[in-house]
Amino acid sequence: MPLQPRRTPHLTPGRGVSPGETPPAEASATSAISYPEPELRVGWGPVPLVLIMLVVALMVVGLIAMAVALMA
Repeated sequence: MPLQPRRTPHLTPGRGVSPGETPPAEASATSAISYPEPELRVGWGPVPLVLIMLVVALMVVGLIAMAVALMA
């Protein structure tokens, strides 16, 4: 059913609802989540750290070997 301005109370012609006629905003009832969030893992695991340290060690050994080869 379309809105009938002549029959709807508190409407001003051509402007809609007059100020103060609408109710105040309500607080949202959706503040809680509906499903549990997965736990976040903090920090690095042991396997990635070992792999990174292994790569760094190999690079250091290679750089030392290059420096020794250049000096000889």
